This record gives sequence, C-alpha cells and structure tokens, in this order.
Amino acid sequence: MAKRTFSTLETLLIFLLVMMTAITVALLSLLFITSGTIENHKGKFTQGPTTTTTTTRVSPVTTTPEPPLFQNFSGYHIGVGRADCTGQVADINMMGYGKSGQNARGLLTRLYSRAFVLAEPDGSHRMAFVSIDIGMVSQRMRLEVLNRLKSKYGSLYRRDNVILSGTHTHSAPAGYFQYTVFVIASEGFSNRTFDYMVTGIVKSIEIAHRNMKPGKVFINKGNVDGAQLNRSPSSYLQNPQSERARYSSNTDKEMVVLKMVDLNGDDLGLISWFAIHPVSMNNSNHLVNSDNMGYAAYLFEQEKNKGHLPGQGPFVAAFASSNLGDVSSNIRGPRCINTGESCDNANSTCPIGGSTTCVAMGPGQDMLDSTQIIGRILYQGAKVLYASASQEVTGPVASAHQWVNMTNVTVSLNSTHTVKTCKPALGYSFAAGTIDGAGSFNFSQGTTVADPFWENIRDQILGRPSDEIKECHKPKPVLVHTGELSKPHPWHPDIVDVQIITLGSLAIIAIPGELTTMSGRRLREAIKAEFATYGMQNMTIVLSGLCNVYTHYVTTYEEYQVQRYEAASTIYGPHTLSAYIQLFRVLAKAIATDTVANLSSGPEPPFFKDLIIPLIPNIVDRAPLGKNFGDVLQPLNPKYRVGEVAEITFVGANPKNSAENRTHQTFLTVEKYEDTSGTWQAVHNDASWETRFYWHKGLMGHSNATIQWHIPDTAHPGIYRIRYFGHNRKQDFLKPPVILAFESTSSAFEVVTT
Repeated sequence: MAKRTFSTLETLLIFLLVMMTAITVALLSLLFITSGTIENHKGKFTQGPTTTTTTTRVSPVTTTPEPPLFQNFSGYHIGVGRADCTGQVADINMMGYGKSGQNARGLLTRLYSRAFVLAEPDGSHRMAFVSIDIGMVSQRMRLEVLNRLKSKYGSLYRRDNVILSGTHTHSAPAGYFQYTVFVIASEGFSNRTFDYMVTGIVKSIEIAHRNMKPGKVFINKGNVDGAQLNRSPSSYLQNPQSERARYSSNTDKEMVVLKMVDLNGDDLGLISWFAIHPVSMNNSNHLVNSDNMGYAAYLFEQEKNKGHLPGQGPFVAAFASSNLGDVSSNIRGPRCINTGESCDNANSTCPIGGSTTCVAMGPGQDMLDSTQIIGRILYQGAKVLYASASQEVTGPVASAHQWVNMTNVTVSLNSTHTVKTCKPALGYSFAAGTIDGAGSFNFSQGTTVADPFWENIRDQILGRPSDEIKECHKPKPVLVHTGELSKPHPWHPDIVDVQIITLGSLAIIAIPGELTTMSGRRLREAIKAEFATYGMQNMTIVLSGLCNVYTHYVTTYEEYQVQRYEAASTIYGPHTLSAYIQLFRVLAKAIATDTVANLSSGPEPPFFKDLIIPLIPNIVDRAPLGKNFGDVLQPLNPKYRVGEVAEITFVGANPKNSAENRTHQTFLTVEKYEDTSGTWQAVHNDASWETRFYWHKGLMGHSNATIQWHIPDTAHPGIYRIRYFGHNRKQDFLKPPVILAFESTSSAFEVVTT
C-alpha cells in the first residue's frame, strides 16, 4: 500500500486541529484541575423545592444550662463578644476581587467575628447578630455554625434568630465555600480556614452568651459625608426620575447606630450599619486585613478599651455592611491610569487599555492611607451618633426565616401579571469587573450583546446554555449558565435564606447578597409599609448585607436593562428584587400578625462532601543549613526615631501552619521595657495597624518572615524589642506530619522622639 502524503494545506489544517484540541484540553484543565478538582466527584445534588440530596451532619446535643436571668427591669439582656477568625494568611487566595494571583502573603491586621446577643427580660425570646471581617458569609459556614450552636445550646440559637453578616472586606482569605463558582475563585476549599473561621464565629457568640447582663439599647441615625460614591451612576439614572427626585444623593449616606449600655450606663458595644464597599485596599494587596470598615472598628474599640491591645477588651464595635452594591469607597472616582483622564462613562473604559485601565482611586497617597482616611470618617460619624444616641429601643424580640428556591419564584407584579426568577447565570459584564477592580480580560461593562468568540469557548468547555435560561435573563447575554452546571457540585446556590429579626421598633433584614442603592430603598420602603399595614407603625428598617449565603448582586429592574457589572451579577434574573420584596413582605406580615409559627421552613439547603481541595500542597518547612526557625537574617538598627520603620527579617515557616496549631495567638509583638517593673510589656500585636507581617516564600520549604513596625508619633521613648511567633511543619520518615511552635526575639533597640 502506497504511503499517504499530505499537501501543505492538509498539513496546516491537521496542525490547527491538533492545536485547537490542545487548547480545549488546556482550558478544561485550567477550569477544573488547577482549581483543585483532584478529589472524587461523587457528590450529587437533586434540585427542587422539596428534595435535596444533602450530607446530614448530626452532632450530639449537649445543651449548656442556661444561667438564671434577672427579670425585673426594663430593657434587654445584652451580651457582646469578639473572637479571632483570621484563618490562613498564606497559600490562599483573597476573596472579593476574583483576581488570579492575589494570594495572601502576610498580615496587616487580624480579622474578628463580633457577636451581639439580646434577650427579653424573661429570656423567652432572643436574637444574635454577628458581624464578621470576611468577604461574605457562605452557606456552608452558616450551616456549620448553626450545627455547632445546636450541639451546645439546643434550640436557643436557631436559623431564625441568628444573623451572620460579612463586612465585605476584599482582603480576607477565600476557601470557605461549597458552590463551584466560589470554589474556583478560591482555588479550592480550605478546611483549615473554614474551621478557623467557624470556630471564631461560634466562640464570639459563646462569649456574648456568657457575658449577658441587663442593659439598654439606644438607636441613632445621621448622614456621613465624604466616604462614598456611586460607581455605576449611569445605571442609577435608569431608575424613574420621579423616584430619584425623592432622594438627594445616588448613595445612601445615612448611618444607623445601636448603642448598648448596662443599667449603670457603662458602655457595652455598638453596631453601625452603613452602605460602603470596603475596597480601599485594592487588588494589588497581599496582606490580610479588614479594610476601612475594620479600621473604623479598630479605632472605636481602641478608644473604648484603653490599656488593652487590639482585639482585646470588653467593648465590642461592629461596623456592618448594608446596601453597598453600587457604592465605592474610592471617592476620587475612575480615571485612566495611563492618561489621568476621567473614565466615568457607561462602559467604564479608556481609549487605550479599555476597561483594564479604568480604575477608581481613594483619597490617600496609597491604598493604606486611603483605608485609614475612609475608616476614620466612618469612625468619627459613628462616634458622634453613639455619643448623642437617646432614643431607647424597647419592645419584644421576634424573628422569621425561610429557605426559598430562588430559581423558581413566581412574582405577582399586579392583579393580572406574574413573572418568574431564573436559574442562576452570569453576564458578560461580570467578567469586566468594576472600577474598584477590573477583570483579567478586556470585557466591558454595559455589554448587552453576546460575543461569538467567547460563546464558542464557553460552549466547548461548559456546553451551551439552554434557550430557556437565555430567554429568562434577557437583556443579559449569558456568559456562564451556572444554574445548569452541576459538576463537581452545583455552581451557584438554588436555596437561599430570607430572614428578619425585630427588636422592638427595629427590623434587621438579612440580605443574602449585595443590593444596589435604589434596590435597598425599594426593599426598605416595602417592608416598612408591610409592617405598618398590620399595625407595626414607624419601624426602622436596617438592611444588613452579605448575610447567610452569597448570591452576588441585586439591581432594580431598570438598572438590569443596561447590564453594568452589578446587573450582570444579578444571578436570578431581572425580577430578583421583586422576588425578594415579595418574600420579605411575607416574613414582615408573619411577625406583625404573630403567625411566624405558620410559616413553612422551605427546602433545606445542601451541605456537600468531597469538596475540591486546594491546589497548593502542604510541604515540610525547612531552615537553611546551619540556621534554625526564628534566627535573625536582617537585624534591627540600634536606634529609630518616631515616624520611621523598624524592620527585621527572620528565618520563617509557612504562616498557614498557625491556622492549625494555635499555640501562639499572634505572629508578632512589639514590646517596651518598663524600668519600674523590670519587665517587657507588649504595646502592639499583629492586630495593630502600625505593624506588618510579610511572608516571603522560597523554594523547597524555605521562607523568610519580615516584621515591620511603623513607629507612630505617639510612641513613648524607650527601649523596645520585636518578637516573632511561628509554627513549622515537620515530618519524619514514615511518620505523620506535626506542627511545632517556635518563637524568636530581636535585640533591643531604642526609640527616640528627635
């Protein structure tokens, strides 16, 4: 048989076919393998309003006896608590910007869970509100927290009377999700970080529970200016002019503050709600921190807890999120980074570089300066409102909760017309990102037409979206049809929490995502009217964002039509807001008419096993030959002036080990020698905003740790030292790995004022 020969054209076509196949395989690998899908994919999920295949996690209930409560007083039993929930600060992605490569490499400040428990005088009804320094609360996190609370307290803390709310810092670790979109963004599920965070949340509630004492709650409201701007003003302008005319701004400037004191008038705690994105720290940051909201809490707690290190002391201040969907803290607005010209246009694009060069800047010289400027504005606003709070909150505690299948909610627009929500999907403008952090490719906000190039890539990797989902989401061009993807687990949640807790005339609405400004206004107005219809007049409606489960954004129907980032990320379609208004009105009516017991619980959400593990493996830490962990590589200077930076580098170990072995509660301390007592006293720890902990990863388990102390003008002259606390992973031959604690101390140095 003659040997077959190929023409030049045939050879070229074969080469192109091979290359296309290779590219397809590479893209599939990028999507699944590098995201850590190296575990088995046997988990199954059955959609539907009544049936879900879940992993039931039953723990033995060992109820903690309830201490007797003093009942003869007017007010509430109030408990506050704070606990560390930082998780990993290395070898993990940060959650918020969705930027590949923005992994944690150290710590600027610790993250905290702040819990507030309030109960009626006889203890018959209670609530717990928890604000957490994380990007958002995941459904898996909430389910696990509730499971642990049930194991310890029985039915005292439940799905209806516990709200978990994320501050939405974009500089906290990822890795604590179970739905595939978020697992991909996290580059795997980190049980280490998940457990650390859950443990911290539960501990904060336990502390608040133990510390309950009779007290009073006061509420105050007032505008805070100079901290925000609307990052999608062209979307906001789509709302009816008659509606916009009722408001003086395209952002909600009102801050709501709860002041909690004991019966002697001594301060216990504060909760502040304000609509702002904590994105002062941009997507080039690699240090875990709580951003501007966390800095405001830090300032308030330091003011009230004098003599205590950050993260310690009895007073707890939470700065909680609200309807922040289209609200940025980068108040200088968007500009083209290559020309300096404004790019505040409908597509947020620049003539050169498109959307990737259109970036909003904060008010400071750098992102840390901006964080502190915005945080101080929030702190000062809350401080004024707290000091002048005089309207007492009185009345019963009530709560209502339902699980809802958000993919199939029928919404009555009027007496003759109904619409439905959609299976989840993300639009093209989702990939564009925002002026606070652009996407990786040159997508543009405001895209309402699909691109054949990206459609072809999506279809080859993920399959084609159905006509049903494309029609339901119009005018959103569907980029990723997440509601029709289920491997290795569903890509987005179907089952969503809706929840309201009332404390007298205050209603806290737990929002499972990010409402835009006008969406929040409509929802508040509808819930307030519903309460009034059934006899609860003059209710104060507070929207608490990023609660219980994350479902991206919620825009108004009008904003949805122009498909900027927030609309493209409204995953249940154009009628999502109308659905939430309808659902929350049901809860409000049930509370007002005392018929909560008649509410159905709804379809229980799943709790998946066999989640995608992180791509980055655990490896043994190694010190250089002749060195030990903690040895000094770059020493301190013998003397520094205030305003300078004291910097020291040690032989380090992977900081993620410290999320497993928690022998040490801080990576560092700055200590001052006290002549009178002859002892060293810690004046800063790693929760202080004056310190930095950097981890430099080397090869084969080698690493260095650099500690900086930015010496403030308030530092007292004297003799100081810096200490480093770490944990190294060790594994002997044929033995399981162990994590060992170590510590090191610098030489003494002097701080002078001049």
